[in-house]
Amino acid sequence: MIVLALNCGSSSVKFRLIDADPGTPGGERSIASGLFGGLPGAKAVLTIRVGDLVEEEQIPAADHEAAVRHCLATLAEERWRLPGIAAVGHRVVHGGEQFTGSALVGASELSALEALEDLAPLHNGPSVAGIRAARAVLGEQVPMVAVFDTAFHASLPERASRYALPADLALRHGIRRFGFHGLSYQSVLARFSEMTGTPQERARIVALHLGSGCSAAAIRDGRSVDTSMGFTPLEGLVMGTRAGDLDPALPGYLARRARVGLETVEEWLHTKSGLLGLSGLSHDMRMLLAREADHAGARLAIELFCYRARKYIGAYLAALGGAEAVLFTGGIGENAPEIRARICEGMEWCGLQLDPARNRAAVGVEGRLSRDEARLQAYVIPSDEERVIARETARRVERMHA
Repeated sequence: MIVLALNCGSSSVKFRLIDADPGTPGGERSIASGLFGGLPGAKAVLTIRVGDLVEEEQIPAADHEAAVRHCLATLAEERWRLPGIAAVGHRVVHGGEQFTGSALVGASELSALEALEDLAPLHNGPSVAGIRAARAVLGEQVPMVAVFDTAFHASLPERASRYALPADLALRHGIRRFGFHGLSYQSVLARFSEMTGTPQERARIVALHLGSGCSAAAIRDGRSVDTSMGFTPLEGLVMGTRAGDLDPALPGYLARRARVGLETVEEWLHTKSGLLGLSGLSHDMRMLLAREADHAGARLAIELFCYRARKYIGAYLAALGGAEAVLFTGGIGENAPEIRARICEGMEWCGLQLDPARNRAAVGVEGRLSRDEARLQAYVIPSDEERVIARETARRVERMHA
């Protein structure tokens, strides 16, 4: 089955055309891939890879819907000689309480997804736009499947999913901790199992997805039992532009003192905080590391970022009663050895000891980071969300035809 995996982010569209065999774990084969970056804007760039051939073109795109239409039109060009698309899998960040697994998207499901946009304002809107564009171009005969980041965390026990709010209030408004980055965690869990020979159903790990968005997850017996993001992707670790954990009284206080609406405060917390807000310089960890020696804000942002991540590792080791490994993934987790080293600094008490040479060498590649004798191992594993999307999409379509 030929599946197009679409991953619409806040400012980009990643896509991959995959020959997916739902009956064979890891049996997916990549045919073509690409990235449409810099959205929206007149200088958006579409990069496509087919085999060894890579092409890059600047194509103005007013929004994500226009970008997805461009992607589909490019993949359909005769010169590529690509097979037809049998199904499209869409990454959707927030599935709310209604979606706890992948779902075929019809009119009612699309309306339900639109209703969830307020819970993930930077992500769900682009995903819905991608679904609309793909359906308009490919027609009703090609199944659309939504694959949710929140679904992996549907297994959270009540003690980890509930907030200490009045029960009737939480129930009436659907308030609970959902968790995110589930596709990334599914991907690295499966690869950890392959690398170490540990069955997924027996794996006990702490995983850190560190990128523009950041989160941590405690995984026991292959299931999520706690995670740092909550009702929305704002909670938890310090992120590129998101604040992470803060006193819940702060939004109201800021609204009153700054004499602005709560919507403005929420925008500050989502788009002007985190590494950007702390440093006053950038949300990009590479720039902060380059300026750390001469910029106090950069130093503080890095220190706080690493400190918060270290706290969550400790908390989740306690929640799990110990673990076999700590996994790093995401753009920062995969490519910033300095940050991994600082996060793990001082954690010898729990058996976590990085090997400096291994850690320095593991940039953009998978590998073990820890010393041979370390009681708690550490690995870096690049996540492959598109492969998970394709696998889940193929399985859902196969069930439809069964």
